[in-house]
Amino acid sequence: MKEPSVVHNTFVIERNYPKSPAEVFAAFADAAKKQRWYADRDSNTVEEYSLDFREGGQERLRYRLGESTPLPGMELTNIGEFEDIVPDERIVESMTMLLGENRISASLVTIEFLATETGTDMVFTHQGAFFEGSGGPQMREAGWQRLLDRLDKELASQ
Repeated sequence: MKEPSVVHNTFVIERNYPKSPAEVFAAFADAAKKQRWYADRDSNTVEEYSLDFREGGQERLRYRLGESTPLPGMELTNIGEFEDIVPDERIVESMTMLLGENRISASLVTIEFLATETGTDMVFTHQGAFFEGSGGPQMREAGWQRLLDRLDKELASQ
């Protein structure tokens, strides 16, 4: 039997922050804050980052992989469109990722911000279709774990 050309996967990452939902939401909505934890990385070279945070708005990140990565110099592009935004409660973004000129995945990301007595529970749900050359869902989940670790540091610095 031939291997499927598309692999479907859903993963959920939960984090708790001693910050209000408004403060955690702002780390996604404010372009300068999001660029610090999402785009700017020591190992990669950011060539473009833009954030138009509104329903129907786009987020774009284009970068070259660093020397310490499996594909040094390769261009990666993430393009997102905001499908639904409820301030301080929810963000839904459809995303595609390209490696060079090849589309390697299409995803729907839902981020929920739930107020607690001690701050905010954030529930990050990623539903993806992974195409040839994507590295698969395990690599994407590991990537988001690293990004959310960077978000942890961004929020701790505020």
